[in-house]
Amino acid sequence: MNARPGVEVASLTDVGCQRENNEDSFLYWEPTGDEDFQRKGRLAVIADGMGGYEGGQEASRLAVETVREVYDHVFSGDPKIALLEAFATAHERIQGYAEQHPGLHGMGTTCTALVIRGRQLCFAHVGDSRLYLVRGSHISRLTRDHSYVGRLVESGIVRPEDAEKHPQRHILTAALGAGTEVAVESAEPGMTLQDSDDLLLCTDGLWGVVSEEEMEAAVTRHAPAVCCAMLVKLARQRGGPDNITVQVLRVGRQPQAQS
Repeated sequence: MNARPGVEVASLTDVGCQRENNEDSFLYWEPTGDEDFQRKGRLAVIADGMGGYEGGQEASRLAVETVREVYDHVFSGDPKIALLEAFATAHERIQGYAEQHPGLHGMGTTCTALVIRGRQLCFAHVGDSRLYLVRGSHISRLTRDHSYVGRLVESGIVRPEDAEKHPQRHILTAALGAGTEVAVESAEPGMTLQDSDDLLLCTDGLWGVVSEEEMEAAVTRHAPAVCCAMLVKLARQRGGPDNITVQVLRVGRQPQAQS
């Protein structure tokens, strides 16, 4: 995947072993012009649709395309504000599409999007797709799952180590296209990336069967493209019960200014 110097990007999606279609969508985007790139930075988005064959596919596609379009068009200096507006617009468009196609009632999607400007990271998130930061030999999850089991963990009823295998872990409490309003989680400002940091975006088709320790090991030992292939292969070896999507962004050294 082509990206300007400073970040190495790789992505991979797979239908898995038990589904007939892939309801995940993803993208990586940079503005064409250098001036716009300096202002808006890099955008990466993943989405995991729900609502049946066509509904899930359309919901995730609408989400990633709308987030890219709106972020680009409304950006006025603050990536967080632009992402929040992009998510709100995607929510409305998915609902509008469902109204025009009654057979797709109930369609919706998770969505996780990040922006990198220089070394500053910003993200917005709805649902249970995840964003991880791998720094050195430590992996940390930057998003929280908007799910029934996520609430049980936050309330202390379910232990975090038990949540990954809980039979109701896929029941979402928030998604784009679902409900009148959607509560979007966003990063607090001031999150600064370091050289060799890795950002990993993934849908639950990956994290549901591959542990965080295994993700960290793959990311730290391999180039992003190899890492993506290894993680998808591992998820498939464990039954691949859902669509699998992973995207890895590795932060390199800042390019030197031209004299």
